[in-house]
Amino acid sequence: MDKLNFKTLKDKQHDLQDGFPDDLSLRVHRAISWGLRAEKETKDVDVRFLLLWIGFNAAYTRIPSEFARGDSGPPDRNVFRSYFKTLVSIDGSNRVYDAVWEKFFQKDTPTPKWVKNKFVFTPFWDHVHGKPGKDDWNESLSRRGRRFNRARKEMNTALLLTEVFDNLYTLRNQLMHGGATWNGSVNREQVSAGAEIMDWMLPIFIDLMMENPDESWGKPFYPVIEK
Repeated sequence: MDKLNFKTLKDKQHDLQDGFPDDLSLRVHRAISWGLRAEKETKDVDVRFLLLWIGFNAAYTRIPSEFARGDSGPPDRNVFRSYFKTLVSIDGSNRVYDAVWEKFFQKDTPTPKWVKNKFVFTPFWDHVHGKPGKDDWNESLSRRGRRFNRARKEMNTALLLTEVFDNLYTLRNQLMHGGATWNGSVNREQVSAGAEIMDWMLPIFIDLMMENPDESWGKPFYPVIEK
């Protein structure tokens, strides 16, 4: 299958944006801008991964309904799950499905080692830092593996993406918060895999959003404030 690039998305946005709600227009504009910059970063995989993650943030992050009541809102995992379920449900051409199962996670191939890596598993780090109730992180990691395997067995695209991006979110935190060395040897496989996955998947996500402007994509957390 051919990869969708951000230049093509930018041209499509230009043609369609008059029909977009303001919130969607802002999301798409921001996400594509970071994607275009990421495509220029051909050698530095750390920077490429972070640029793509910023684009992903622009596309999916939303103000949860709980925010208005003063609550913190659902954790990112739940937001991931809701976002991926919506994308899969509106994907009439099965582009997300095909990319996941044909490009990255063929059913009969071994589970990538980085999926089961404790160093990109948040409960492990919670345990390291003494957070109460996290002594069973190893069992939690085993459950993660079982969920991933179930998703592959059932070809459950939304569940598999949720598990994968949960790992990538931990990796993103390590990089963004100075918990990793630039171009270091640790987590190289995860960073490279994450950048490749996001480089393929994010353009498809954005394209589906543009093709479904009436879907409820939520309000961006940081809207444009004129005054």
